[in-house]
Amino acid sequence: MVIRPLLATVLACVVASAAQAGPVDTMRRIVDPKGGIIAIAHRGCHAAAPTRGMDGTLPENSRAGLLRCAAMGVEVMETDVRRTRDGYLVMVHDDSVDRTTDGTGKVADLTLAQIRALRLRDDEGGAGTALTDERVPTLDELLALAKGRIVLNLDVKDAIYGEVVDAVVRAGAADRVIVKTFAGIGSPPLAAMPPYDRVPFAPIPITGDPAAADVPAIIRQQVGARRRPIAVELPRMPLATLPASVAAARQAGMAVWVNTLFEGFVTGLGGDAVAARDPEAVWGRLADSGVRLIQTDAVDALLVWRQSRARR
Repeated sequence: MVIRPLLATVLACVVASAAQAGPVDTMRRIVDPKGGIIAIAHRGCHAAAPTRGMDGTLPENSRAGLLRCAAMGVEVMETDVRRTRDGYLVMVHDDSVDRTTDGTGKVADLTLAQIRALRLRDDEGGAGTALTDERVPTLDELLALAKGRIVLNLDVKDAIYGEVVDAVVRAGAADRVIVKTFAGIGSPPLAAMPPYDRVPFAPIPITGDPAAADVPAIIRQQVGARRRPIAVELPRMPLATLPASVAAARQAGMAVWVNTLFEGFVTGLGGDAVAARDPEAVWGRLADSGVRLIQTDAVDALLVWRQSRARR
C-alpha cells in the first residue's frame, strides 16, 4: 500500500510524539512542584521485580536493565559514563571492568573493541557471579535505546563532561537527560556555565561539615544565574539538616533528590533495606519532608509503595 507523503508525515509525527511522551512527561513532572514522586533506578533495574513477574536479576548499566525499567514504569535510570583508551564513551561504573565483566583492566587502558569482547556479569557483578550475554553499551547506544522510554541521569566518572554533553546533543537527547556534578560553597552557578548550560543539570553539594550545615547556602549559590538547575541531589547529611536543605531548594524552584542506596544518605533514617521492610519509615518520611526524587536499588518496592500512597 502506498501512503501519500502528507499522510506519511502526519503518521511519523504522531508516532514520534507518542514515543516521546514518557521522558517528556517525566521532565515536566520534575519541574512541577506537584509532579509527585519520581523513581530513579540506580544503575538501571538490575534487581528482581517479583511483584511484576520479573524474578531474575540483570547486569547493572545494561540495555536489559534499561528495558526492564521502562517496562516497570520507572521514570529515570541513573547510569555511569567513562571513556575508553580510543576515545569512546561507555557505560561502566568502576574505573576497571573487573567487577562487572569477565575481563580485567582499567577502562581508560582498554579499547572499545576490547571492552566489546567482554560479557557482563549478572546483577552487581563480582567474582563468581554468573556471566550473561549482555555487553557493555556505549553512551550513544543507551541514548538511542532510552528514546521514548526513560530519562537518563548521567553520572560522569571521568573529566569528560564536554564530550558527554556533546554526545547527548548530537543524539538529540538534550531534553531527556540529567547531568550532574559536585558543587561547593565556592563554586559559581554551574548550570549557567559550559557545558552544563546545554542540558538539564543537577548539582550535588559537597561539604566538609559533618552536619552539612552549609548545604542550604550551596543550594542558594547554585541558583544565582540566568540558567538554573532542574534539581539538587543532596549529599549524605543528618536528618536534622534535611528540612533546611529542602526549604532552600524549594524556594529556589528546584526538585529535591535523595538517595536511599545502601544505608541511606540521610543518616538516622535508614536505607533501601529498611525502606523495603517499612517504606513509610524511609520513603514516606522523605516524601512528607518535600523530597520528590528518590534513587534506589529497591525499585520494585519503591513502585509498590508509591502506588499504595497514591491511593490514599
